[in-house]
Amino acid sequence: MSRQELLSPEGLRVDGRRANELRRISCRASVLSSADGSAYYEQGNTKVLVAVYGPREPRAKAQFNHDEAIVNVEFNVAPFSTSERRKRSKGDKRLLEISSFVKQTFEGAIQRSVYPRSQIDIYIHLLQHDGGTLETCINAATLALVDAGVAMADYVCACTAGSIDDTPVLDLNGVEESSIETPDLTVAILPRTGNIALLQMESKLHTSKLEDVMDLAVEGCKHIHKKLDDAVLNAANDLASKLGR
Repeated sequence: MSRQELLSPEGLRVDGRRANELRRISCRASVLSSADGSAYYEQGNTKVLVAVYGPREPRAKAQFNHDEAIVNVEFNVAPFSTSERRKRSKGDKRLLEISSFVKQTFEGAIQRSVYPRSQIDIYIHLLQHDGGTLETCINAATLALVDAGVAMADYVCACTAGSIDDTPVLDLNGVEESSIETPDLTVAILPRTGNIALLQMESKLHTSKLEDVMDLAVEGCKHIHKKLDDAVLNAANDLASKLGR
């Protein structure tokens, strides 16, 4: 697709959003009774389900760390999640790459020293893909970890941004991501301090545009933080009502 098709003269994108608009977000915690923590998260048409188990005793004794918990992340893509109907193996390069990014992000955010000689398992299932896979995985994992009661320094909130016709655009969808002309930057922050937990670029972006694109992504993270906080509050209220309080 050309840049003109991605951004109209009126400043509208292919899905009708303005450049600085997030896609619609819907999320909820405590969706799986069998997990210690869980979350379902939608951002636009990208849908993710996350289950968290632990902190618990490591499966392999030789694997545990005496001083802090180890974090395991497994990312799976449902065969029906994209128009390309194929089953991906666990050794798929893209799956391993996303797992690694999520693992690195939460190793820094989880207070692992609180849980020595233990492990925390994060299982991520991509149910539908329409751009922003990494950001939705991080946001869903944050909600599931909070639901599991895992101690963290802060929420971790992620958002993408890019540039079309020299215009910074927020929260890229699948069409925008697939365009070779649209750079794709994913930023994850700790909202209370503003510290960056992850900064990942899929393609080249001129340094003169980086600051504006990054600032836009950070603003998106702040809006997502409120959505996650609301979901946590709703889950707490649901639990309280079930307990008759």
